[in-house]
Amino acid sequence: MSANPSVVATAAATASGPGAAALPPAMLERFAREVAKYPAGQKQSAVMACLAIVQQEQGHVSAAAERAVAEYLGMPPIAVHEVTTFYNMYNQQPVGRYKLNVCTNLPCLLRGGAQALRHLEEKLGLKDGETTADGWFTLQHCECLGACADAPVMLVNDRNMCSFMSDDRLDQLVDDLRNAQEQQA
Repeated sequence: MSANPSVVATAAATASGPGAAALPPAMLERFAREVAKYPAGQKQSAVMACLAIVQQEQGHVSAAAERAVAEYLGMPPIAVHEVTTFYNMYNQQPVGRYKLNVCTNLPCLLRGGAQALRHLEEKLGLKDGETTADGWFTLQHCECLGACADAPVMLVNDRNMCSFMSDDRLDQLVDDLRNAQEQQA
């Protein structure tokens, strides 16, 4: 379903106040396209899409961006913050080029999830929630990724699921990501 261009333009133009005005016009246009997908009076339904847009454009969702999204959608800022903090796909601070989320929920835990997390901490020289000094890797534990039969699992950059993550497979993944990065440089 494509958005009506006049609805998009009108919605982008109606963003008001200092928060929404602080966002770039191109981002507001993208917000408007998302809002146009929902029935009139249901702007708040686009909150997750708008937060995803912010993160794509800025790398993370800052408190100021949360307030701007809240203002744009006519929501209380705390409601937007609740969404940002509930889902681990939204970064509340800058992260490395590769965000590694290791599932530590019970099925993965029972099949080596905690060991996988510890192994990556040692290999990368950081702790859960930290980013390497070179800015390449951020390591985080996370809740269920919905692939319990493939435990332990992890998610790379919120998009690529990796299954059966033994120490050898973790080493290979990190080495491959480093090699890919070095080849791009």
